[in-house]
Amino acid sequence: MEALKQGTDTLFVLLGAIMVLAMHAGFAFLELGTVRRKNQVNALVKILVDFSVSTVVYFVVGFGVAYGTHFFVGAEELAAKSGYELVRFFFLLTFAAAIPAIVSGGIAERAKFWPQLIATAAIVGFVYPFFEGIAWNQHFGVQAWIESATGAQFHDFAGSIVVHAVGGWIALPAVVLLGARRNRYRKDGAMSAHPPSSIPFLALGAWVLTVGWFGFNVMSAQSLEKISGLVAVNSLMAMVGGTLAALMLGRNDPGFVHNGPLAGLVAVCAGSDLMHPLGALAVGGIAGAIFVVMFTLTQNRWKIDDVLGVWPLHGLCGTWGGLAAGLFGAKALGGLGGVSLGAQAIGTLLGVAWALVGGVVVYGILKSTMGLRLSQEEEFDGADLSIHKISLTTDREVNW
Repeated sequence: MEALKQGTDTLFVLLGAIMVLAMHAGFAFLELGTVRRKNQVNALVKILVDFSVSTVVYFVVGFGVAYGTHFFVGAEELAAKSGYELVRFFFLLTFAAAIPAIVSGGIAERAKFWPQLIATAAIVGFVYPFFEGIAWNQHFGVQAWIESATGAQFHDFAGSIVVHAVGGWIALPAVVLLGARRNRYRKDGAMSAHPPSSIPFLALGAWVLTVGWFGFNVMSAQSLEKISGLVAVNSLMAMVGGTLAALMLGRNDPGFVHNGPLAGLVAVCAGSDLMHPLGALAVGGIAGAIFVVMFTLTQNRWKIDDVLGVWPLHGLCGTWGGLAAGLFGAKALGGLGGVSLGAQAIGTLLGVAWALVGGVVVYGILKSTMGLRLSQEEEFDGADLSIHKISLTTDREVNW
């Protein structure tokens, strides 16, 4: 029976890892559908290569930083318990690799290729797992201190703060340090609109992310005996709430409509195991509203050229999700209880502050040493031709 349990838990976590791996295809197509045609090949290449770099760095360094263990032992030891620790690494890797995928969307269309890969290694090797270890592995006694101060530990079941808010708040200084795309905001005060290049690809990316998210949330239980249908239905309700709020506030704009479910899912991650489904619906609806309002403000009034709106979507909606777990997870609002709004506020603030510092340091050093952005000519030609020497479609047919 013990061997059977180990096998089923391993399969359970492996299926979750595969579903979240599929989400990286969603990241790729969401970016591909949003950027201009001359940068679409780059969007596809970046996500795959970022994931590959993340895998090596998280295996060698990052997993050890977060969980104090390593894989430099014989294969016989690694295969123990049906290889559960290996698939757990695989599952948590897909979370870690989401950070550079998030940042990629914010700095699209004008960022150099190799400096971003170096940033990926630094972020996945240290910046992300350092806070991951605090939130999910009791590092440095931070959780014990929060519990003594507020009566409960910081609760983040599936990463509203640990993954999404950290990714979004790392992306903000990267976007600001990189600067806006050329001619996006003109000296006369006018703005050049860059509408999505392909709504079908944008929608495909959003759908792939949405479906994979049920592995992201449900399989965060990390064992079959802890699986909860409440997590699944709460994820569903938050997705729907985000979609409807974005539809109404976004005035039927398909870009907002397809990012709405993502906003809702980002926000529900932290408390998806605690909330009542109606609470999750409200959390998702508020997140959808946050995304539409803040994306519009950042782009139009504050002139922060965050191409996919990753700071509003992941940074702000993730921050809201961390706080929402303390509100809607409480028994007074139909939740299971065991959470404290004070603990959620402290944990959320720590995650945001650490991500900001990490983003400023990593991208600040890269800007001062290697430079972050393409030259004016390279940006004009597009990242596809400038970096990869090929366009999305050939200009001519080969006749020989």
